[in-house]
Amino acid sequence: MAQEIDRTTTTIGFAGLGNLGRPMAESLRRDGWSLKVLDQEPARADGLEADVVDSPRDLAECGVIALAVPDDEAVTEILGELVPLLAAESVVLVHSTILPGTAQRLAREAEDQNVGLLDVPVSGGADRALSGSLTVMAGGREDVLAQARPVLDSVAETVLHVGPSGAGAAVKLANQLMMFAALAGVQEALDLAGAYGVPEQTVLEAVSTSTGDSWITRNWGFFDRVAAAYDEAGTPVRNRPWSKDLWDVVAAARESDVQVPLAGLLAQHLADRVEARARKGSSS
Repeated sequence: MAQEIDRTTTTIGFAGLGNLGRPMAESLRRDGWSLKVLDQEPARADGLEADVVDSPRDLAECGVIALAVPDDEAVTEILGELVPLLAAESVVLVHSTILPGTAQRLAREAEDQNVGLLDVPVSGGADRALSGSLTVMAGGREDVLAQARPVLDSVAETVLHVGPSGAGAAVKLANQLMMFAALAGVQEALDLAGAYGVPEQTVLEAVSTSTGDSWITRNWGFFDRVAAAYDEAGTPVRNRPWSKDLWDVVAAARESDVQVPLAGLLAQHLADRVEARARKGSSS
């Protein structure tokens, strides 16, 4: 069994400095890790106190690779180039939200190179990423998780081993479906109450001690701020979680022959509602 990763001798190669990746990298840096970072827009690394590199190959000497890139395609492209170059017993941490089948395939390919790979998607948003208090849903071998635990503890308050490779990705998609189903319900509920002249804040106050209470109601406006951050970064709507992750839920369900009619409905219309709501909030 490989030894636990030591921050005094290990450099982390971090790819993807977007809405979650940048604050995660900041949290790692603040906790004493040395970083090499890769992003399509190198300016995102400004002020990070990290070595900025130009290609995945430039991360090959890092003992840990962490990915917070947008989707399966980006993860697969980077690791296809990088994994064959990594030293034995290196660790790859896939923080991106990807399909469970993709995570399983990548873990097999990494193991063929004697590299450990965990699907370790995160939840909590940019503020919790910056404070190092995210939740990590880890799929993969227990010994690899034990090896990588010091790195994960620098970005997360809660690290749960949820099962073998692919399980972390599956739990993240389950979380996204629950969250976005609640979001759609709250949006419709506020529209209904508003039609009868009840302000949003009045409804939210009423449900705060009622059975309609949820993370969504307690953090109303969260997705308006996230949408604004994506607008600033130039992220296409199709790559934003309320679009991309819901389509991933549908795709994962199709792969496993599970019926998810609610997810299918949400994938068709929720992104438009989230974006319209965000535009309304910014204009007011």
